[in-house]
Amino acid sequence: MANSKVELSLFWRTFFMLALLLVAGVFAWVQALRSLDAESRVLLASRQMTTLVAVTREALRHADRQNHAALVQALNTRESVTLALRRPGDVALPLDQDRFSRNVADEIRLTLGPSTVVSGSVNGVPGLWIGFTIDAEPWWLKADLQRISPPRGSTWIIWAVLAGAITLIGVVVIARRINAPLRDLVFAASRIREGEFDSRLDETTLTSEIREVNKGFNRMARQLAKVDEARAVMLAGISHDLRTPLARLRLEAEMSVNDPEALKNMAADIEQLDAIIGKFMDYARPGDSVLVPVRLADLVNKEAAAFRDPQEMRISSKLPAELQVMADPVELGRVFGNLFENARRYGRGNDTGIAMVNVSHTRAGPWLICTVRDHGPGVGEEKLSRLTTPFFRGDAARTAASGAGLGLAIVEKAMHRMGGEVEILNAPGGGGLLVHLRLKAGR
Repeated sequence: MANSKVELSLFWRTFFMLALLLVAGVFAWVQALRSLDAESRVLLASRQMTTLVAVTREALRHADRQNHAALVQALNTRESVTLALRRPGDVALPLDQDRFSRNVADEIRLTLGPSTVVSGSVNGVPGLWIGFTIDAEPWWLKADLQRISPPRGSTWIIWAVLAGAITLIGVVVIARRINAPLRDLVFAASRIREGEFDSRLDETTLTSEIREVNKGFNRMARQLAKVDEARAVMLAGISHDLRTPLARLRLEAEMSVNDPEALKNMAADIEQLDAIIGKFMDYARPGDSVLVPVRLADLVNKEAAAFRDPQEMRISSKLPAELQVMADPVELGRVFGNLFENARRYGRGNDTGIAMVNVSHTRAGPWLICTVRDHGPGVGEEKLSRLTTPFFRGDAARTAASGAGLGLAIVEKAMHRMGGEVEILNAPGGGGLLVHLRLKAGR
């Protein structure tokens, strides 16, 4: 069953977690500041109105009746308020425009006393109406509702967006710095996987955990380099030591064996052993390749010439003569030689018994993909990923085959040395094996 989970890199995981945390923090701070700002504005608006009521009450209380009209006119002119006597039949509606207005009304009543009436409309006339008494005489003071209106604007939105943008920029910087050592570790590990054991990580970083990981990785890389070097030396030594007695054995067989058929079989066995030793030496070959422009068609024809026996194998190439790739000609020749040998052994058709091989190419931007296809029985899907494993054969019945099980492993290793890739899959419809070689296109 396919895995339906969404996969994210460590950078994006860190980014989203930090972004969620910081954006939530910014949102909380914005809400807190808005709440504090609203409270301060409620207090300011209520104090303005209570002060105006208190001043009006004292002015009316100490003014003569004859001066009330002049006082009311002065207040209306300077403060834009209206004073009027309250009548029993007045219809007053509560001030409940919004939460801010209700809080202002509650604060006014708390300051002036519970008997204070705060209304948003009296007798159908909207406004901020405050009912109070002066020596048991009820009065209305009407002011403009704009006095207690909360500020209308998008300033807080602008600040919130700005804070969010700065937060996201900070998150990107922090996430990159957090993941930089891990990114270096991934890159070094990929180089180790490709056989470049000289990769080293910084052991002087200030972060103690990363420093210890880097030290451990460098120790591992040095140990792997030693193991790889020892393996190469061992295989080269064994191959060299075995070839000398094989050469003597062949010479002695030719001189002492009189039966031509037996001599032919012994020579074939010795040649097979010598070929296997050559495979070991090819696989153990160290070092990187020097890439030069190579005419692909000429190289393929040169390698195919050794296999063009009409009774065993037929190779068809559709490569243009001028087609070039950036490669090491020796390594690339070894790649095609191993692929042709693999097709000769395992790619024979069931009807004819002849291995039919086609070589073609396609362009993919700066890359050239060369495809080698045989028309044999193919390989089980579960075994495709293991074909480049040293000493692995795709068919259990082939354990007695004359190969060493290193051909496709050598192909993969040589392609990696040249900066390319190899992909192996079954041809559509069960028509043999497809090998895609991804190489840098020549100039």
